[in-house]
Amino acid sequence: MTVNRRIKNAYLPVLVYAWAIAATPVVAQAPFPGFLPGNLVVSRSVYTGTASTVTVGQKLPPTCPAAASCPTATATDNGSYPSTTSSNNVWNNDKVDGSFGVTSPIFLDQITTAGTRINSLAVPASMLVTSFPSKSELALNLSQDGGVITFIGYIAPVNAIDVSNSNTPLVVDPTNPVGGTGYYRGVAQVYASGAIQITNTNAYSGNNGRAAILANGYFYLVGNAGNGSATPADLVASAGVQMAEPGAPAGPPVEVGNFSISSLIDPSTGNPYVADKPGKDNNFRGLTLFDDTLYITKGSGSNGINTVYQVGRTHQLPTMSEAASATITILNGFPTALARAAGPMNPFGIWFANSHTLYVADEGDGTTANAATSQIAGLQKWVLIGDTWYLAYVLQTGLNLGQQYSILNYPTALNPATDGLRNITGRVNDDGTATIWAVTSSVSSNGDTGADPNKLVTVTDVVDNLDPAVTPLEPFTTIMTAGYGEVLRGVSFTPGTQTPRRHRF
Repeated sequence: MTVNRRIKNAYLPVLVYAWAIAATPVVAQAPFPGFLPGNLVVSRSVYTGTASTVTVGQKLPPTCPAAASCPTATATDNGSYPSTTSSNNVWNNDKVDGSFGVTSPIFLDQITTAGTRINSLAVPASMLVTSFPSKSELALNLSQDGGVITFIGYIAPVNAIDVSNSNTPLVVDPTNPVGGTGYYRGVAQVYASGAIQITNTNAYSGNNGRAAILANGYFYLVGNAGNGSATPADLVASAGVQMAEPGAPAGPPVEVGNFSISSLIDPSTGNPYVADKPGKDNNFRGLTLFDDTLYITKGSGSNGINTVYQVGRTHQLPTMSEAASATITILNGFPTALARAAGPMNPFGIWFANSHTLYVADEGDGTTANAATSQIAGLQKWVLIGDTWYLAYVLQTGLNLGQQYSILNYPTALNPATDGLRNITGRVNDDGTATIWAVTSSVSSNGDTGADPNKLVTVTDVVDNLDPAVTPLEPFTTIMTAGYGEVLRGVSFTPGTQTPRRHRF
């Protein structure tokens, strides 16, 4: 089956609604000319550290409270980014410090849907930064009304060490080896003009926020929490799905539901599964809204179940008063095997083409040995038949899974290979196809593969096709590649882009 490549853009401009919030300022980033409806935004980060950012022999983590199990590791490499002329690789320090990371600035690149770069918005580091090697950060989501894009970062300085595993100011785990006074996680709203507003939150203490979306007057967030041995109630409550009010002061986290494997039956015993460490089943990564319903994914960690979930009721987003009682349930037909079982899927970003077609980005398992042979990494197409979801096929052609690619000025020995996909977005075209854009994951011999230069790819699929024998002839194509010292993280349509309202039926 040949797919029509003359795809029409079904998106129309809408007015951006300016939220009137006095708690935090909206800062215009002049002279940025603004985002135009129908384009894409890609979140990118650039490493700005130097050799002196980390020194060989430096204690890692730099601080550790007396109550924590403090490692005795010291830095093996200085702060130099790996290059063909340096024997040091800052990311090798991940091998001795499991919390290792260095904060870096954030850029929002506006590109056409074909990948032509238009301009770039630099997010002031004084407002928000990211952790450069933290692969699950900086997902971008267009708000429910199409007016803004949102993402999560840290209220922290650039080139700070181990911020991604720090406590938040109000939720302090004394056993967290990173220690320190803590850093807020900040939720950014970015308007079509380039104006940025930050809302601080105490969610995700000890770990990172991954994604945020603005809908129904609230932020809905996903992430993980905890980096020590303790499980105080406020730390557990700072994980998983969170809600926050735009512009409100940073108070206690507001968790939405709380999933535990003990709610499911172990088929080998007929009894409920033995509960995992509190909070760790709620290590979520991706989220999307479809017809006023919230969906999330879990695809990492050794606890819980790597699969796709629905949060709360169909057609009704949770409110603050309903947050604690909201349910988190696995979509019928999706995997229910424990994450620690052999061969689990690793879902990341998700996107609905319609009420019965769901595309799921699978990151791969992070091992070089399995990258080229995985049958589930890439873009999975799931279809709803009756009340059950079925995996129709997996799009992989053109991703070249497991095959190394080169980056200018990068050491050949560290060249990455694509392992799968992370964050995605898509659109339904007038000819019955769907075009999906995705950020790739990677494997390499780098000390932390989250720091590998990765790609933005695109593919077109026939929405109603269910036969794996007639998957599109057009393979994935690369439209953007991170350069030396860069990583790509999230992709979304621009603020002001109006997506057609899609309904279940």
